[in-house]
Amino acid sequence: MQFFNKQDINSLNKIYRINLINSCSGFKSANLLGSISTDGKTNVAVFSSVTHLGSNPPTLGFVLRPTTVPRNTHRNLKETGYFTINHIWEDVIEDAHHTSAKYPDDISEFDMTVLEPEFKGDFKAPFVKNAPVQMAMKFVEEVYVPSNDVMLIVAQIQELYVKNEILQEDGLINLSKGNVATINGLDTYAIPKFKKQLSYQRPKPIK
Repeated sequence: MQFFNKQDINSLNKIYRINLINSCSGFKSANLLGSISTDGKTNVAVFSSVTHLGSNPPTLGFVLRPTTVPRNTHRNLKETGYFTINHIWEDVIEDAHHTSAKYPDDISEFDMTVLEPEFKGDFKAPFVKNAPVQMAMKFVEEVYVPSNDVMLIVAQIQELYVKNEILQEDGLINLSKGNVATINGLDTYAIPKFKKQLSYQRPKPIK
């Protein structure tokens, strides 16, 4: 096996180090976050850090880099209090990834890709049309992590839309059936395949 100590990692070429550390934690979720400004300009951006924080209340979080540069998603969700999380699926991987490009504030990524905004009911922020899983989120709090100069954005699920064919009777969302993507590192995408669903585990009798 290749071995890296802390000194080795710190001395690596920048691009190599970024790729190495961004991929060593394993496959990450691949999501598009939809938001809208107070003056009605839509925004959609790819994020690979969305994670489950709790089921009751249903809470998710994602990590955001420093706001020393303009970040439309952060500004919009702070100003309006709402955003959406939409799973990336196989057919839109390239356009979903393109939303990481830095456009001026007056340009919507929806207009620069095949992705289409979809508004549902009275919810303010746009969903991504045809996404297998769509979540309407309400901003709760942000937690600053000074050791790495990042923020954890915490939000609660207000509405959840799941395509019928991927929702199992036990409540599991079978992402493989929806060809939902995952991210390996920064820019590599994969489509995981369902392998096995195991039961809740209890301790074996101790002899």
